[in-house]
Amino acid sequence: MEPKIIVITGSTCSGKTFLSLKIARIINAEIISADSRQIYKYLSIGTAKPSVAELKEIPHHFIDILLPNQPYNPIKFEKDALATISEILQRGNTPIVVGGSGLYVKSLVYGIADAGDNDEEYREKLYKERELYGNEFIYEKLKDVDPVSASKMLPQNWKRVIRALEVFHLTGKSINEFHLMHKRSSEYNFIQFGIEWDREVLYEMINKRVDYMITNGLIGEVKNIIEMGYDKKMNALNTPGYKEIISYLEGDISVEQAVELIKRNTRRYAKRQLTWFKADKKINWNSIKSELDFESVSQKIINELKN
Repeated sequence: MEPKIIVITGSTCSGKTFLSLKIARIINAEIISADSRQIYKYLSIGTAKPSVAELKEIPHHFIDILLPNQPYNPIKFEKDALATISEILQRGNTPIVVGGSGLYVKSLVYGIADAGDNDEEYREKLYKERELYGNEFIYEKLKDVDPVSASKMLPQNWKRVIRALEVFHLTGKSINEFHLMHKRSSEYNFIQFGIEWDREVLYEMINKRVDYMITNGLIGEVKNIIEMGYDKKMNALNTPGYKEIISYLEGDISVEQAVELIKRNTRRYAKRQLTWFKADKKINWNSIKSELDFESVSQKIINELKN
């Protein structure tokens, strides 16, 4: 029988970490983070990483393993996470995959592929267009030629958008077609659980979290990263919470404007996350009204592992 691997997903600020820790304390689990930003060192407050105490209490994987300028992608995550799952099972523990990075989750659960050819000249042209006109300009170009792939991406994930444009330029095919061609046989049974709040409640929680991040040192965190010599334009910082604070530090906007932009952009990101995950009909959605509801959801997941 295939080992059952629990996947907990949903939008930012929905309580994924809280739920995973609640379960892990009961069943001797280890947590695999499927978060494309928590993987980086120094990005802690703005990515809402588990606390130092929580990381010590429960083994976590794929948190703080890379420097902010080190590249990583869903294809690497698929390979690395599968190997980590095998190691956890060999120790007699239960892996719990937790995260809101849609393509990381998809790559692990279903597998993912990419077209191998490159056109450096065309890619450089797109890079220059992005520098001149921004992420949205590049994203609209992809929507024009490959709306299906574009619907599965976010404008801020501009490297993925450019890669999709490059694949279409080279092959005349959607990069989504290449992904669908990749049929990975898996020795695991991934069972996905989604967490969902009423939209207005979620947005209010996001607003409060942003206020908490500011109060607890987000500005200092961003300053520290820049002072360490990291490029403020690197992909790891192209994230709600970081890019707005960088604009504030450069004098482009006030701190009040930065905070409001973080809240707005995080709410928009949460909406896109839900749109992505709702497209996967295999996700078992759980409506949460209050923190008390996590008790029944955690028990449901534990019962699923036992059956």
